[in-house]
Order: sequence, then C-alpha cells, then structure tokens
Amino acid sequence: MKTYISILRGINVSGKNSIKMGDLKKLYKNLGFKNISTYVQSGNVIFSSEYNDTKKIEDILTSQIKQEFGFTVPVIVLTIEELKESIENNPFQKDKEEAFIYFTFLASEPSNHNKENIYNKKAENEAIVIKERIVYLYCPNGYGRTKLTNTFLENILNVIVTTRNFKTTNRLLEIAEQLK
Repeated sequence: MKTYISILRGINVSGKNSIKMGDLKKLYKNLGFKNISTYVQSGNVIFSSEYNDTKKIEDILTSQIKQEFGFTVPVIVLTIEELKESIENNPFQKDKEEAFIYFTFLASEPSNHNKENIYNKKAENEAIVIKERIVYLYCPNGYGRTKLTNTFLENILNVIVTTRNFKTTNRLLEIAEQLK
C-alpha cells in the first residue's frame, strides 16, 4: 500500500460545499482506502491505497463526492514524494516569513500560458514562482488580499488548483510520513 495526500478545493468555505471531516473519512473508508487521517476542516486527507495512479484516485474521489454530497469538488492527490519535493524546493524558505508563504498545487502541468499575465497581477511586495505542478506564493499582506487567487490562476493556467499555507503543507507531510 502506498500513502497519498488528497487536497480538496473549495469545501467548507463560507458555508458552501459543506462536508464534515467524519463524513469525508467514512467516504474514503467505503472506497477501500486505509489509514485515513484528516487535517483541519478544509479537505486534507491522508490515506493508504493499493492504487498506483493518482489520476485514477482523483477521478474516483471526485465522482464519489458528487454522488454522496451532491456537488463537484476538485481533488488533487499527491504522493509523499511529490509533497516532500514541493516543500524542499520552496524558493522562499530561507528569506521569507513562513506565515505568508503559500503552496498552490496544480492538478496537472499547465501548457500554453502567459506567465506575464500572472506576474502583472501580483502586488509589488508579493512574490511568485511557477514550477511544473506548483506555484509558490509569498503574500505579505495575507492570502485573503492577493489577486493571485485559485480562480485567477485556474483561468490563466487552465488547470485545477488549490492552495495551502506553509503550516498546513508541512503538517500534511508530517502526518503522511507517520502513517507510512
């Protein structure tokens, strides 16, 4: 069995797409996943599976969530190695305050996109680095004030994205390594 981290986009935000973590855990269990652990209420689930294809797991989870809860929730599934690499390659870890560092995970590597449209949208004191399947953000005014939102990045990059802060991203890796 392999350990995975799934991050759901847009649940339990402003009373929309509400899913209790206990219900989400039950859904994962009913799908045959093991060693299930959730972290905070925003749809972070660490689990083990015999599947070796993250895209297949994403499709299964998205379909089952729609069936069970009645709405579509984008799901991005990462391996421990992918999450660890994302953290290790964080370009802001040495010189920026952790409280303002964000990881935007991409469902797939974007093709044809104009990075200038993204760079032109950032505030003067913000920083952004775009890699294959991750966008690193530094938002010293807070993520709630940036124009580099999930929706904006999805529209420009033409892929599903979801963002987690520095603390959550690192905690997800800790939990996953403990379950492994």
